[in-house]
Amino acid sequence: MGERLAGKVAVVTGGASGIGAATCRLFAREGAAGTVIADINESVGVSLEAELNREGGSASFHHLDVTKADQWAQMLEAVLTRYGRLDILVNNAGRGGPLVRPVVEHTTEEGWDITFATNAKGVFLGMKYAIPALRRSGGGSIINVVSVYAMVGDDFGTAYIASKGAVRALTRTAAVQYAKEGIRVNAVFPGFVETPMTHDLHSQPGVREKRTGLTLLGRLAQPEDIAWGILYLATDESAYMTGSELVIDGGVTAR
Repeated sequence: MGERLAGKVAVVTGGASGIGAATCRLFAREGAAGTVIADINESVGVSLEAELNREGGSASFHHLDVTKADQWAQMLEAVLTRYGRLDILVNNAGRGGPLVRPVVEHTTEEGWDITFATNAKGVFLGMKYAIPALRRSGGGSIINVVSVYAMVGDDFGTAYIASKGAVRALTRTAAVQYAKEGIRVNAVFPGFVETPMTHDLHSQPGVREKRTGLTLLGRLAQPEDIAWGILYLATDESAYMTGSELVIDGGVTAR
């Protein structure tokens, strides 16, 4: 067990799998006083909770649909009741899938609205409800998981790319608004990652090969590759960073 997060309490949305689960494991192993796994996938989340607690961490699972304001309020109240503070929020929950893939003229209103509800509104609600708790703790760190697709365009993925672009702008704005209160807001920009959410897409003919070819390091990322960057932004080691963009993409955007 490390001590990089000793005494700190963190909430990780989408924490039951993929980048979120890798982040929760790192947080627990680095001595977080509380690692809150917030997700809609209860069975996987409860299993991860048990795993982290067996290994000596202090973890708890909370069911959270990030698009629901009342669930944010209830979850954070429960976190403060149990741990007495909040120091870190990782807005990691996201939505992919076929509804977000079409080009502009074939993107449906349903696909647009569903995607923005999770990828953009969910981040907004997370910050809205977590900031008062962070203020009570004397400050803290918010890390928004965005995407390299907020920095470059693509042949497909209209709603997904637009929603991530919104989070990029929201991150900067929140950083400006809350810096004087010691609340830092930064963003991580993953490249192409192997996660349960991307499994179906990467299984389609040619997709994995195309994405690997676009990545200078010649492989897709594992969730842990991104989680290490999130951990850094959560610790006091990054105390002089806010409004920053940490790109972890294997070289995709270097071209």
